[in-house]
Amino acid sequence: MALDAKIPGGPIAEKWDRHRFELKLVNPANKRKFDVIVVGTGLAGGSASATLAELGYNVKTFCIQDSPRRAHSIAAQGGINAAKNYPNDGDSIWRLFYDTVKGGDFRAREANVYRLAQVSNDIIDQCVAQGIPFARDYGGLLANRSFGGAQVSRTFYARGQTGQQLLLGAYSAMMRQVANGKVQMFPRREMLDVVLVGGHAKGIVVRNLITGEVERHAADAVVLCTGGYGNVFFLSTNAMASNVTAAFRAYKKGAFFANPCFTQIHPTCIPVHGSFQSKLTLMSESLRNDGRVWVPKNPGDKRPPSQIPESERDYYLERKYPSFGNLVPRDVASRNAKEQCDQGKGVGETGLAVYLDFEDAIKRDGKDVIEKKYGNLFQMYEKITADDPYQTPMMIYPAIHYTMGGLWVDYNLMSSVPGLFVLGEANFSDHGANRLGASALMQGLADGYFVLPYTIGGYLAGTAKVDVTTNHKAFDESEKAVTARIDKLLAVDGKRTVDDFHKTLGRIMWEYCGMARNNEGLEMARGMIQELRAEFWENVKVPGTKADFNQSLERAGRVADFLEFGELMIVDALSRQESCGGHFNERFQTEENEALRDDDNFCHVSAWEHKGDGQEPALHKEPLVFENVKLTQRSYK
Repeated sequence: MALDAKIPGGPIAEKWDRHRFELKLVNPANKRKFDVIVVGTGLAGGSASATLAELGYNVKTFCIQDSPRRAHSIAAQGGINAAKNYPNDGDSIWRLFYDTVKGGDFRAREANVYRLAQVSNDIIDQCVAQGIPFARDYGGLLANRSFGGAQVSRTFYARGQTGQQLLLGAYSAMMRQVANGKVQMFPRREMLDVVLVGGHAKGIVVRNLITGEVERHAADAVVLCTGGYGNVFFLSTNAMASNVTAAFRAYKKGAFFANPCFTQIHPTCIPVHGSFQSKLTLMSESLRNDGRVWVPKNPGDKRPPSQIPESERDYYLERKYPSFGNLVPRDVASRNAKEQCDQGKGVGETGLAVYLDFEDAIKRDGKDVIEKKYGNLFQMYEKITADDPYQTPMMIYPAIHYTMGGLWVDYNLMSSVPGLFVLGEANFSDHGANRLGASALMQGLADGYFVLPYTIGGYLAGTAKVDVTTNHKAFDESEKAVTARIDKLLAVDGKRTVDDFHKTLGRIMWEYCGMARNNEGLEMARGMIQELRAEFWENVKVPGTKADFNQSLERAGRVADFLEFGELMIVDALSRQESCGGHFNERFQTEENEALRDDDNFCHVSAWEHKGDGQEPALHKEPLVFENVKLTQRSYK
């Protein structure tokens, strides 16, 4: 099957404007005749729900949390990119486009990335109008700071709470529409299936997490904004409720899953402290603006950092990458931290950490300046570790963070299932093999505020309207399948907890499909996952009943999906015999241990089609054509 990305013709700077003009429109009087389901209330889902309702559509919005404000977007810390060029340091839409394509190691679609850069400035205007309290400089203009992968300052921020503030803006806009009766809110619902009628997405089946009731909801289109799948690794920076289930249910109904092996390791996380942990804590990448990363030059040096003189410290990022220094992209910084620890230079009790040191910045700018920039982050670090980063360096180590893979979408953000749109981290489209910092918030809001409202109208206006109710047999079949799966989980009555299976899966994924991979390890991991999955369905213990609030049952369903999805990640990693971005196959690296792409054979999107349980997924390739940014070996030296 040929994947049609529906990329408009013409010069790249004109594609989006031309496409918006050529899209069919739904006139204002007719918008009220259409119902749209939005799953998820993070930045993508909240902004999409608010904007669609503002246009006149009837929106049903679902979230897994007790309040839309608890969506995981709230955890984003460091900032959001835009090409405003307020510091007058050489930024532009083209430079943001170039940096994002390069940062993604040339595995993203040019047209999508340019559009993202193009609408980035509108996002800032929108958020300022909403009252987002961005940091400002002395003259009152919005402040900017640097982030990894760029040599200009283009990141807008609200201290270390940018995600929270942006989410409150989208939430406020959405709740305005709830009050107007245009958005109907369904909290504490988990999507367990997408319903297809005539090959088009026409609704979803969800479980009410409080009562256990299985519900049906119909609509003219379905929009998934359900985030990433980093929790397949068990330990990640994601919220505990983050999962792959909604996307994986869509995959099983025919939506292609693209590049699942592209997962991002964030270099600036608080190291693992013990086996009791359920998640990891992210320290913002913005800290690398002023913090210097170093390790002792001598392996095994366990002296306190204050006793290690400057001459015996290795500021390895500054040494290896003089142009970018500590602000290299996340994949590069992460692999280098692992390399130093593998050489025995890691610090702390486990040896799996490096220092992030603010001593020079405090001496240069004063403690007050550093506190204004990062005070809440320093407080968070001290609360977790009992160390004061004003007095002693932070200890950091890479951890699973963002996922660049996701459901395949075309230029209109529609999946391979007509009528099923996918936004934000849940799709694959804009980041390639590695996400640059501060671009996730940008993509989520771009998709929700400025892209989907146009493209969904083109679909609705160009498709014959078929009114489908929840009495349709497709809903009967879907609810029957969902209920049968729930009953199967409860009937196993084994002896091993859901979390124990999840931890085991996470260790397999981290060890063999984490920061570094090799073919032998991936093959071994695939067999291990298959064995673990078989044991899960024979020995998992899920207490309680389905007609009740049952968190063990919730987690069991998500882990069951992770046990299948983890294998798909392995299959994807094995099929991509190159290294690029977050996918680092040890066989393919330069003499300087950087990722070595194979553009002749792998300059494509890998989109996987579900062929049935127990069957090998089918691979479909979307060729990536680079007409505006030259394919080169990525270098940050």
